[in-house]
Amino acid sequence: MSKQTNRKPDYGNWVSKRLLYVSGTLGLAFLGVSFWSPILLFLAFFFILAFAYFVYARLKFSPAGGNLQKNIRDLVFAYLEWDGLGQALDIGCGNGPLAIELAKKFTESQVIGIDYWGGAWDYSQNICEKNAELEGVSKKVTFQKASASRLPFNDESFDAVVSNFVFHEVADTKDKRELVKEALRVVKKGGVFSFQDLFLVKKIYGETGDLLEEIKSWGVESVELARTNNSDFIPWALKLPFMVGEIGIIYGKK
Repeated sequence: MSKQTNRKPDYGNWVSKRLLYVSGTLGLAFLGVSFWSPILLFLAFFFILAFAYFVYARLKFSPAGGNLQKNIRDLVFAYLEWDGLGQALDIGCGNGPLAIELAKKFTESQVIGIDYWGGAWDYSQNICEKNAELEGVSKKVTFQKASASRLPFNDESFDAVVSNFVFHEVADTKDKRELVKEALRVVKKGGVFSFQDLFLVKKIYGETGDLLEEIKSWGVESVELARTNNSDFIPWALKLPFMVGEIGIIYGKK
């Protein structure tokens, strides 16, 4: 078997190694000087506890620990009522897992993945293309650089549009509801959509009922919201607000 075929796609981990390094280093540093003050001992305990928590979370998100990251991502498909015929768009594709899975799941489709691939992320178009090749769908999915705030496509271009945990990260748009509106702009009439993001955070999206009503006012036939944290496969420790506790899925038909 060739060296190339032994390689596996790299989809990363939502808990970065940098986060482990920072929390672990701070924990040890404060522990080393904790004899000066009880406050320093408390800080040492806090950062060591944070380090342990993030190690646990990184393991659970990884394939070795149950592949929770993939299971949460797959919820986007669970609420996408699509026959797989036509073109699909993945907004904020990162390193390509959602776009690639679309191409694998819906074998008659053509998929485009877009991302800005800013310097804050360890993702790139090159990684996406390598992952697609390793998954055997390089002829069915393409990737291009673009912003979720200004999609380079005409109105009603796609039969299905998806996005996973992206909109809240788009820095050039203060009102994140405008990103949802922009995503829906490129959905064909009669097409479907499924977006997973921090839709339960009121400071970002407001009351969920008001958000759904606003989306309906944009000419959408149907829209509903599902709470990601209601999923039984997510451990209670990861349902905290700063982890996956405030994620939801907005899905429906235009």
